[in-house]
Amino acid sequence: MYLYNPIDQRIVDDRVKQFKGQVERRLLGSLPEEEFKPLRLQNGLYLQRHAYMLRIAIPYGLFNSQQMNMFAHIADKYDRGYGHFTTRQNIQFNWLKLEESPEILADLASVQMHAIQTSGNCVRNITSDPFAGVAADEIVDPRPVCELLRQWSTLHPEFAFLPRKFKIAVSASTEDRAIVAAHDLGIFLRHNTQGELVADILVGGGMGRTPIIGTVIQKDLPWQELPNYISAVLRVYNLHGRRDNIYKARIKILFKALGAEEFTRQVNEEYQYWQGGDQTFTQSEWDRVAQYFSKPNYKQLPSISKDQLIQLANEEDKKSFTRWLERNTKQHQIAGYSSVLLSLKPHGTVAPGDIDSSQMRKIADLANQYSFGLIRSTHEQNLVLADVEQSRLLELWQEAKSLGLALPNIGLLTDIIACPGGDFCSLANAKSIPIANDIQKRFDDLDYLFDIGEITLNISGCINSCGHHHVGNIGILGVDKDGQEWYQVTLGGEQGLNAAIGKVIGPSFYASDMPDVISDLIDVYIQLREPDESFIHTYRRSGVEPFKTRVYANKAKKEEASLAEVNAHG
Repeated sequence: MYLYNPIDQRIVDDRVKQFKGQVERRLLGSLPEEEFKPLRLQNGLYLQRHAYMLRIAIPYGLFNSQQMNMFAHIADKYDRGYGHFTTRQNIQFNWLKLEESPEILADLASVQMHAIQTSGNCVRNITSDPFAGVAADEIVDPRPVCELLRQWSTLHPEFAFLPRKFKIAVSASTEDRAIVAAHDLGIFLRHNTQGELVADILVGGGMGRTPIIGTVIQKDLPWQELPNYISAVLRVYNLHGRRDNIYKARIKILFKALGAEEFTRQVNEEYQYWQGGDQTFTQSEWDRVAQYFSKPNYKQLPSISKDQLIQLANEEDKKSFTRWLERNTKQHQIAGYSSVLLSLKPHGTVAPGDIDSSQMRKIADLANQYSFGLIRSTHEQNLVLADVEQSRLLELWQEAKSLGLALPNIGLLTDIIACPGGDFCSLANAKSIPIANDIQKRFDDLDYLFDIGEITLNISGCINSCGHHHVGNIGILGVDKDGQEWYQVTLGGEQGLNAAIGKVIGPSFYASDMPDVISDLIDVYIQLREPDESFIHTYRRSGVEPFKTRVYANKAKKEEASLAEVNAHG
C-alpha cells in the first residue's frame, strides 16, 4: 500500500495543527458555527443527532494492521468501543467530543491517515475493487491509478468548493465490484487493441433523490490524460452546476439538464485547454506509486481444490466450513492462495458494518498472521484478507468463527447494506438498523438463505441513499409521514456491469410490516423461479405485478384483522 513521503506527512501534520486552532476558537466562541462548519467538514467532522461523527479516509479501501489497531485505540479512548465501516470503504466513529477531535486527527496522522475530503463539496474518497491486485478476472491493477488520482485531487484548489460532493469509482476487471455506473464519474480501465492502458469515462451517475445510471461520454482515453479530462468535466460542473438548490446541485442534474450531447461537447471543448498539460500523468509517476502495489512475497504453492479443503475439516465442521468456503472465499490470481471475506453482518445483533475494538485488534492480528498485514474494506461493509494460503483456510475460519466474523452470508439476503439511519444521522427520516436487524432475525436459517441464493437487500434512512437502496435487488427507504417513520420498497435494482435503479412498488409500510413484506417477496420469488434462476432474473422475467399483488394483499388482510380485533374489544 502507498506510504507517505515527508511532504505527505508534513501536509497532514500541518492540517492537524490548523484544525486544532480552529477548534480552540470555536470552543472559546470567537469562531461562530456558521463559519466553523465548512472548516470541520473539510476535516471529516459532522455534527450528528447525538454527538460529533468523524469519517476517516481509507483510500480505495486499503489499510494495514497498524492502522486497524489505531481504529481500536480511537474506539476505546474517544468513542464507545466500536466503529462503522461505510459504503465508501471508509470508517466512521459516531460518539465523539469536539474538543478531542484534533487529538484524534493527530493520532491518525501518526499512522499515515487523515479525514481530509471525507466531507464537503469536493472530490471525495476514490473507491475501487476491494480485490484489486488479486482478483482472478482483473485486467490491470487499478490501485496505481487510484493513488495518482487521490494525490491529484487532494486539496486541489479549484475543485475544493464544487456545487456539491463529487464521487469517483475505478474498476479494472471483467466484473464491476465498485458500482462504477452509479457514481458522479466512473472509470473503467482496460487495454486497447494496441495493448495500451486506456479508460472509458462515465458521467452523471448517482443515487440520492434522483437516481441515475451514468453515461459513457469518452472511450479509449489514454490513462495519462485522466487528470486533464476529469478537470474538464469538473470545470464544466463548477461553471454551470446549481448552487442555489442543494437538491439539484449534483452533476447528474446538470448532465440531465444539458443533455448528454451538449454536456459532452462542453467537456471536449474545455478538454482542449487541459490536454497534454502540466498535470498529465507520466510513466515515472506511475512507477513512483506502483512500487507500493508490487506483489507480496508469495510462496510457490500447489492449488488446493474445494473438495480437498473440505476433507481437512472434522465431520462436525464440514457443513459449516463448506458453506464458508462457498460464500466467503474468492479465487486468487496466485496458485495456492485465496481471498477471504470477514462478514460484519451478524444476524440481528449489531448494525451492518459495525465492528468493536476487540474485533479490530484481533483482525489486525489475523492480517499479520495470514495476509501480509493488509486489510481491505468493501462497499458492502465487509472486510477482506486478500492473500491467504489455502492450506491455512480452515485455521483462519476457526479463528474468524470465534470472533463472530465467519457467518457464511456474503451475497445472501442477510448481507444487508445499511446506513446508520435515524439512530445517529440528523438527516435521516427513519431508522435503518432496527429494520436490518429484524430482517436478519427473520431469515436466520442458513439452509433457507442458501436456498434463496444470491440477492442484495439495501436500506437507507433517507433519500440521500447512503445505504445504496436504489441498486439493491430489494431496496428499502425510510420516509417521514406526518412525523412517523414509514418504509418505501423498491425492486429490480442491481449493481455491477448491468447496473440498474430499482422501481418503487407502491405505498410505504410501517416498520413492523417490513419482515413480513420481505417474506412475501421471497415467497413469490421461490414460487416463480425457474431452476438456478436468481431473484433479479425472476423479477425481470415476471415483472413487478406478482410481487406487488402478494405484498399488498397480505397487508390488507393484516389491516382487516387488526381492525376486527379492535372492534371485538370495542
